[in-house]
Amino acid sequence: MKNKLIQLSIWIAAHITLVVVLVTAVALFLPSSFVWIDTSAITPMLGVVMFGMGLTLRPSDFRPVLQHPKDILVGELAQFLIMPSLAWLLCKLLSLPEEFALGVILVGCCPGGTASNVICYLAKGDVALSVAMTGVSTLLAPIMTPALVWLLAGESVEVDVTGMFLSIVQVVIVPIVLGVAANHYFQRTTRRILLPMISTLSIAFIIGIIVAHNATSILTCSLIVAVAVILHNVFGLVLGYGLSAITGSEPSKRSTIAIEVGMQNSGLATSLAATHFALFPMAAVPGAMFSVWHNFSGSIAAQIFRRQSDNQHNVIL
Repeated sequence: MKNKLIQLSIWIAAHITLVVVLVTAVALFLPSSFVWIDTSAITPMLGVVMFGMGLTLRPSDFRPVLQHPKDILVGELAQFLIMPSLAWLLCKLLSLPEEFALGVILVGCCPGGTASNVICYLAKGDVALSVAMTGVSTLLAPIMTPALVWLLAGESVEVDVTGMFLSIVQVVIVPIVLGVAANHYFQRTTRRILLPMISTLSIAFIIGIIVAHNATSILTCSLIVAVAVILHNVFGLVLGYGLSAITGSEPSKRSTIAIEVGMQNSGLATSLAATHFALFPMAAVPGAMFSVWHNFSGSIAAQIFRRQSDNQHNVIL
């Protein structure tokens, strides 16, 4: 029984895109299946995801920060310059309604997503660099995310910078620190936790709750928001790769930086929208849509980068 649960956990984690798409479809066309769950459940669920991320980390995973400072610097600059700027520019070009624009900007100002490390592994990228970049951007998030949201959206809506800072510390930083500590001191116990399944299902449920509570509005306004979300993600991947290429990063690091820049922590964006922008309920929708799309596009990007890596390996041989 235990082995079957472990196999199921691994399968669910490996098919996160399929799980997310299925949950989204159910929530969109049968909202009653998720609407009974209050949006207040999003924050603790995100805490579970972040704790799970912490369980996969060790202090040594941050060694690449010292070993490859240039790549980390390039990646973090791209993360907090390209994605927020793209979000603001797309909102202006597409003339997005205020609520949706706020949601897109929230996504753009968040740190790297938790799924990026898995996608990087599938792409044969530099996983150590990926983990370090996700960790560093997450640690910077309590300061960078509220500041950037205030800078880009502060003229349109009231931004509680202090409140967002405290939320990110409570929902992201504290669970990750606890996860790292648990992994360090109770490694035998943490190995028995069905972590991949729990984290994947938590992400899926967060998306399901947001989509179900806003199903009618999503079906009405989904096209323009979908265009913004897709362009945001695709341009993030392309520009992340381009910047790393211009600065002379190795091919494996280019794909890693591209994935880290393009894949945002959209779960955090939806949580912040639900917690701090309750007057703008639709602000949570772009984050939910981004969660669906970036897992799909990330899988495609992983195949492209993997093929590129194999071709380079064959040339060397």
